[in-house]
Amino acid sequence: MHQREAKSDLASSGGARGGQLALDAAQASHTPAIAATAHILARLKDQPGPLLPVLHAVQHELGCIPAEAVQTIAEALNLSRAEVHGVITFYPHFRSEPAARHSLEVCRAEACQAMGGEHLAAHARSALGCDFHASTRDGNFSLEPVYCLGLCAQSPAVMIDGQPHARVTPDKLDRLLTRTLEAKP
Repeated sequence: MHQREAKSDLASSGGARGGQLALDAAQASHTPAIAATAHILARLKDQPGPLLPVLHAVQHELGCIPAEAVQTIAEALNLSRAEVHGVITFYPHFRSEPAARHSLEVCRAEACQAMGGEHLAAHARSALGCDFHASTRDGNFSLEPVYCLGLCAQSPAVMIDGQPHARVTPDKLDRLLTRTLEAKP
């Protein structure tokens, strides 16, 4: 009986179960995030170095990489949860929480810094009430640093929802944020 329990315990860890068995169990899951992750894994797991493509696809599909997806990914790729979590936290593009409705990226590169970028960044943090890599309490904006938008001659620069803006002052940023909130979705 103890061997059966030990075997069952081993089977619940990613390293012991792993691979196709874990993927089959995930595909049968009633949890939408796990089922979606399993379908992505089925499509991408056999390519060389599948972890990053899987993470990108999961985030694209779900809007983030939730904790239950981390376990599923680890088991299917025969990795530890720590390995998967380490990759997610290493790359700032990946997030474990859903993004805000709008994204504000403030350029932190040298050209923008030389033209008042630090003052602009401080104003953005104050205006939104959050720091970089965070979202406003109302879920309207996430604030992210970016290290060059290619607008060096027109700095400081920001990007809002993928749209770059040059020569941004604190007043101009306030107008851009207001206009973004007033725009029809």
